[in-house]
Amino acid sequence: MSERVIQAAPRLSAAFFDRDPVAVARELLGQTLVRVLEGGERLTARIVETEAYDCPRDPSCFVIARLPGAAQALAGPPGRVYFHSTYDHHLLNIVCREAGVQATILIRAAEPLEGEERMRAFRPVKRRLDLTNGPAKLVQALNIGPELGGQPIDGDALHILPAPAVPDEEVSVTARVGLRRGAELPWRFLIAGNPWVSPGKPSA
Repeated sequence: MSERVIQAAPRLSAAFFDRDPVAVARELLGQTLVRVLEGGERLTARIVETEAYDCPRDPSCFVIARLPGAAQALAGPPGRVYFHSTYDHHLLNIVCREAGVQATILIRAAEPLEGEERMRAFRPVKRRLDLTNGPAKLVQALNIGPELGGQPIDGDALHILPAPAVPDEEVSVTARVGLRRGAELPWRFLIAGNPWVSPGKPSA
């Protein structure tokens, strides 16, 4: 897809995220994550791996009570950016479902499309695949900071552009990564065979 077409495409709005995060996580595969830096430079990447978290039915959500501000943020309006930290790394989430219900999707990995040289300046790597093949890696490479937390995902600095749907036969579904509770839930989605998928191992 040319840059001209990508710029003309409508951004995914809050309405896209106002529903079951499992469905959202699946449908985000193949969509284009866009980061616009100060000065207008664009960094884009194709989303190749996601996870869903739906606290009304998700045992893994017990950790929310330990994270400052998490319960309030995840129960906020859909389509808002939320960051949680693990091992001092920020991870990019987008709030789902109606306000008052704690639910989110985590973008775990993406394939660089535009601005790879600039991404390498933000995240110097020896191996190309290590640039964005993990949730903390892609946040660093795209220079996405916690100052964007709470912002709508269809803002100018960070948004998602629609792309053709990935067929079911090209998608793998697994348990999520790094969980003890809710480990059996098949809520991780990835584009099968894509080299940019993270090396994380399913919990079950």
